[in-house]
Amino acid sequence: MTYHQKCLFLYRLLLSLSFLSLSFSDDATVMSKLFAGISQPPSGWSISKDHCTWKNVQCDKSTGSVVSINLDYQSISGTLPSELTQLASLRSLSLRGNFLSGSLPSFANMSNLEELYLDNNKFSSIPSGFLLGVPNLQTFNISENGNLGPWQIPSYLIESTNLNVFHASNASITGAIPNFFDSFPTLQNLRLSYNNLTGPLPWSIGRSKIQNFWLDNQFQGLSGTIDVISSMTRLSQVWLQANAFTGPIPDLSKCVNLFDLQLGDNQLTGVVPVSLTGLPNLENIRLQNNKLLGPMPLFGNKVKVILGDTNSFCKDTPGPCDPQVTALLAFAGGLGYPITLAQSWKGNDACQNWAFITCDPQGKNVTTVNLGNQRFSGTISPAFSQLTSLRNLYLNDNNLTGPIPVSLTTLPHLQVLDVSNNNLSPPLPSFPPAVNISFGGNLLLEKTVATGRGSPGSGQTENGSSMSARMFVVVVIVVVIVVLVVLFVFYKCYMKREHKRFGRAKSPEKIKSTQMLKTNEIMGTAIKIQVLEKATNFFSEESVLGSGGYGVVYLGKLDNGTKVAVKKMKDGATHTKGMNEFQAEIAFLSKVRHKNLVALVGYCINDHKMLLVYEYMSHGTLGHHLFEWKKHGFDPLTWKQRVTIAWDVARGIEYLHSLTHQSFIHRDIKSSNILLNDDIRAKVADFGLVKKAPDDKSFVETRVAGTFGYLAPEYATTGRVTKKVDVYAFGVVLMEIITGKKAVDETLPDETCHLVTWFHKIIRKSHNLQKAIDPTLDPDEQTFESISKVAELAAHCTTNKYYRRPNMEHVVNVLGPFAHNWRSLRPEEIVEKFGGFDLNMSLPLVFDDSSIESLSFTNAQHRLNQSAQF
Repeated sequence: MTYHQKCLFLYRLLLSLSFLSLSFSDDATVMSKLFAGISQPPSGWSISKDHCTWKNVQCDKSTGSVVSINLDYQSISGTLPSELTQLASLRSLSLRGNFLSGSLPSFANMSNLEELYLDNNKFSSIPSGFLLGVPNLQTFNISENGNLGPWQIPSYLIESTNLNVFHASNASITGAIPNFFDSFPTLQNLRLSYNNLTGPLPWSIGRSKIQNFWLDNQFQGLSGTIDVISSMTRLSQVWLQANAFTGPIPDLSKCVNLFDLQLGDNQLTGVVPVSLTGLPNLENIRLQNNKLLGPMPLFGNKVKVILGDTNSFCKDTPGPCDPQVTALLAFAGGLGYPITLAQSWKGNDACQNWAFITCDPQGKNVTTVNLGNQRFSGTISPAFSQLTSLRNLYLNDNNLTGPIPVSLTTLPHLQVLDVSNNNLSPPLPSFPPAVNISFGGNLLLEKTVATGRGSPGSGQTENGSSMSARMFVVVVIVVVIVVLVVLFVFYKCYMKREHKRFGRAKSPEKIKSTQMLKTNEIMGTAIKIQVLEKATNFFSEESVLGSGGYGVVYLGKLDNGTKVAVKKMKDGATHTKGMNEFQAEIAFLSKVRHKNLVALVGYCINDHKMLLVYEYMSHGTLGHHLFEWKKHGFDPLTWKQRVTIAWDVARGIEYLHSLTHQSFIHRDIKSSNILLNDDIRAKVADFGLVKKAPDDKSFVETRVAGTFGYLAPEYATTGRVTKKVDVYAFGVVLMEIITGKKAVDETLPDETCHLVTWFHKIIRKSHNLQKAIDPTLDPDEQTFESISKVAELAAHCTTNKYYRRPNMEHVVNVLGPFAHNWRSLRPEEIVEKFGGFDLNMSLPLVFDDSSIESLSFTNAQHRLNQSAQF
């Protein structure tokens, strides 16, 4: 070794030693501050001794760095120093069962931290980003810290991919459950009881490997169905009691390890699945204080069962229900067991005061079921065929989907079947001549019959009037002859006029346009150009409603007084791109119908002009109300109006994505394509870029189209479009609704001009949402809570990873409670109205804390014993 090499070696050695000494010195300083911050020295701690010799403190022998601190149940109080984050080598910190208070220190960027036990203390607040950059975290427990200020489970927790245990019961958590728990491959224990979580269970949690799942006793209550737990096949313990869950209990036959199931104090409906009674390891189940129907379940002798007396089982003992009751409950099952039926369909005799049911004079057989105009969703169950005395079945004016069951044609006494104004699909079964069937207002059924691919059958007509088979055939023949004559006369007159104007040759563009329209089988109402010219005062400037890259929109008034919006495409749009979008919009709006989609009245093609005619939306676009309300003379939108608009739009997109016979992707959701009517209710417009969603793969490749600022990143870069493209754009609209800012505003500084980037920074880093809210809202505390939850939803919708965005069904469920007319009662109102009892609470919560211990199965000692296992 040369002299130079020896010097270099000694230099590096001294540098390493000095670094170790510095590290040791830093840890000593932090431990001294920890010692000074607590009320009394723990047993075996002395400031005069090396901290690595203190009892329950472990250090790395080679470096002297602290790797573990355990002060469990030492009865110590005081506060923790903010410098704890400087213990760079710390792997385990356990402070459970003490009286520590004040703000928690940040544990950000402690890359070696694996275990963090903070439960059963009196901490008051959690700093922003306190678990950011902790990738090796395996166990986190902050349960039983009821003094904490409200906080939400942070989205950055997804970086801690080694998480195995997350316990945060009675820890003041608010907001929705994040949609990322399937990202933790080793997560087994999730306990979030006694908080203020709201909204539905996220769909992604069904792909997790969670075994112990506690979400019970939320202050306001989680909502929606519990269907997702049927996919959580590793479950052993499920506590979901004392929430606001609805719908039926799902099939849990795949959850073979389940031994404890707590579902009491919810609003669950439906029949208890037989598979639940056969779970091999089930030991404990509670179903009290729900609205369950059907046969009383029969569990094995080893199972401790509590059913309570508020459920609506048909009999007080296990066994089958009356056949008529069984048939009606099967129909309710097709609707998802709505609560209105669960509350009234009680007992084992459908003729004993069951709502919507009429029986014969003897009170034995069901003769009429009248469920019209109830806003039910779902399908028509074939079980109706078991009601052999049924004469009248009214299911009109709902949102029923799927086909009409063929088995209904076998009902021997059926006289009236009214299924009008639903979304039923073909084919239309052939009923006997005596049956008066009404099916108008079912777009797909009507088109099937109109195009000859189906027929109302003998004795039925679309408008519900009864006629004999012979009369029906005669009428059809007469109508066909008249139509053919009219068409022939029209054709001869048209050809004569065209011959005079152009001779026998048509322009290439006209031939091309006509051929393209025929090829695509566009259905709709053709309107003459003269009608539209008259309606718009010859497309005068005074009639202009707005303009854009597509052309100009005019206000028109037809001869019958109906106001319409006429979109006149730009000249030259007959070329391929413009013609494709024109045809796409006509074809699409001819196939779908929904109250939250703008309706197409008709279209017009005249020479090089193409026009689309829509229903008129008197209050313009959402963009006008958010960004230009002063210019247009509007009042600023209230939060209730904004969240209702968001819900309307979400329902329209949900319909496109999953409720039509064919799923569609809009591709251009934005505030200027959301129109408002007199009641400030919203409809989605502009379907020129709509695409059919792929059936056999997760995406379809296409040219990028849409509006900058609303484009999902994966779509903008690859051209691959999925339904999550619309979800992203909708999330941007939510941000606009909350902030009153445009998706892209080039008049603002670079760091704030792009709304999504700025909004995510506000939500995830500064957590100062108040600064982002539109100043015209000036929210009170309750409104701010609502805005906060919608803001979190907006952030989820616009996450960069498309597969982490929620689907629109989830979005609709989250927004629904905020859009409905509700408000919390003030304490004095509760006393006045209910004598001091809040009827929305579950029974244990009505009493004080001392009473809860004796009433509740999940008392504090039981929870402590259970948590001691982990």
